[in-house]
Amino acid sequence: MNSQADAGHGTREQGPNRRFWDLLSPAEQAGLQALGQVAQFQPGDTICTEGERTTHMFVLTEGLVKILTAPREHHQITLAFRGPGDIVGELAGSSAGYRIATIMAVSPVRALVVPHDRMSLFLDSNPGAGSAYRQAVTHRWGQAAEMLLSRSVNNGAQRLAGLLLDLADQRGTQARSGTATTIALSQEEIAGLIGVSRATVTRALADWRHQGLITTTRHQITIMSFPGLRRAAGRDLGTPL
Repeated sequence: MNSQADAGHGTREQGPNRRFWDLLSPAEQAGLQALGQVAQFQPGDTICTEGERTTHMFVLTEGLVKILTAPREHHQITLAFRGPGDIVGELAGSSAGYRIATIMAVSPVRALVVPHDRMSLFLDSNPGAGSAYRQAVTHRWGQAAEMLLSRSVNNGAQRLAGLLLDLADQRGTQARSGTATTIALSQEEIAGLIGVSRATVTRALADWRHQGLITTTRHQITIMSFPGLRRAAGRDLGTPL
């Protein structure tokens, strides 16, 4: 597994992101790797299905997944996206024992699959890892609260720009030049995730294409100007993505 901790300095990653894997020390990462198995998934693969019995969780090291729920037959709602360093599928193991959402690969995904009981013992016996887990979960709930607040204070275009920036950050695929990354998702998924109409998404994307901030193809959005999109989101240009 690739990690920013692989340099062997023994320090935990610091910064605004609180992703579980990145918060572990090299020794903790090695210990967790020994408890699980590496699995790979292709775009469109269902990693786990809502309602099925749960036995394990996933630590993402490469790729992007989306979290889905189906409140009624033939209708799915995208709840969130997760990227490298995130832990997913962990809540079912500490609740009813059944998957509470479906997880699907958006891009090629590599993940460490760890049984719930082994993860629980690992966190109990490694205080640093337990702290990292709590930080990651707390950060995730904070993100959910920020999203709800955003819906009340930002317009649809601002929320859309913020989502695209966050997805680029989660995928970790920003080009070395800092000018482009590709995101694969539909306009319906985007609209549902930020609580706007598809027409709002279509108008904003068309405007940003005209300004040269993005390019689009079927189910793909490429960011051509991160500074421009940050302005559209109303974010501080001095804050790194």
